[in-house]
Amino acid sequence: MTLRTDTPKMLDTPPIPVQAKLAAAWTSFMFLYIYVDYYHLYKPGTIDDILVGVVFEFDVSPALMTAFLALIAIPALMVVLSTALPARVNRAANLVVASLYVPVTVFNAVGESWDWASFYALSIGVELLLLAFILRSAWTWPRTSAVPADPAAIDRRQDLRREVPVQDPTE
Repeated sequence: MTLRTDTPKMLDTPPIPVQAKLAAAWTSFMFLYIYVDYYHLYKPGTIDDILVGVVFEFDVSPALMTAFLALIAIPALMVVLSTALPARVNRAANLVVASLYVPVTVFNAVGESWDWASFYALSIGVELLLLAFILRSAWTWPRTSAVPADPAAIDRRQDLRREVPVQDPTE
């Protein structure tokens, strides 16, 4: 009789850089943001309002369209900035922008009827969860210690310092 002693191998979960997590979260936020606006067009009366030049109780104007473009361009830029900026600036930018988008996201439900509560609760809820993930990821950004935790590394560094000859600047 043969006993099977092989155990299934565990899946490896390699660490994902914070920058990649942030870029992925901003990408998800963008997709949701765009699709919520797109699906809003199916709401009865929305297209009729647009055709007469009204969006969300505002008259359609170049200033309104510029504001809408800015609202969508900022998270779009955060996708690339999350991968390109240095850590300290990246962290600050993500904390500031995500914090500013929390009230912007909640504002999308202002003035809507209770008939559409499930649509807005789900869409705004998921957007807020993504923003919370961004805020948490940026807030808990890992830090490197100034001194290595490995005592052997400290000893090696001290040995290297002793080996480097120091020249007298007056010579």
